[in-house]
Amino acid sequence: QVRLVESGGGSVQAGGSLRLSCAVSGYTYGNYILGWFRQAPGKEREGVATIHTRYSRTYYHDSVKGRFAISQDNAKNTLNLQMNVLKPEDTAMYYCAARTSQVPPVRLLPASEFKYWGQGTQVTVSS
Repeated sequence: QVRLVESGGGSVQAGGSLRLSCAVSGYTYGNYILGWFRQAPGKEREGVATIHTRYSRTYYHDSVKGRFAISQDNAKNTLNLQMNVLKPEDTAMYYCAARTSQVPPVRLLPASEFKYWGQGTQVTVSS
């Protein structure tokens, strides 16, 4: 059973930075897509960034390209999301997610494609 535990959320002013981490356990290296999603009040959950654990292929939502960076630390079994130049519209609950996949995806997959989820961590950006 895959288990995901997020940390690192908080409040920051616009233009600031935050780093989210997700501790991942219970999976076999090389066979998963790991991702970050976010959901603001009244909105659907949307994909922010994903990475394939074996091929390291990454995808980003257009709104975060050039500002966010997803990475994996295999030694620590951790998924990270470095968020820079944060904007008020980045305010949301951020979730870590995982799904099995023998091959890398060809696009940013939607939330419905992921089976395993963390409990979420809140990110609030003030103007």
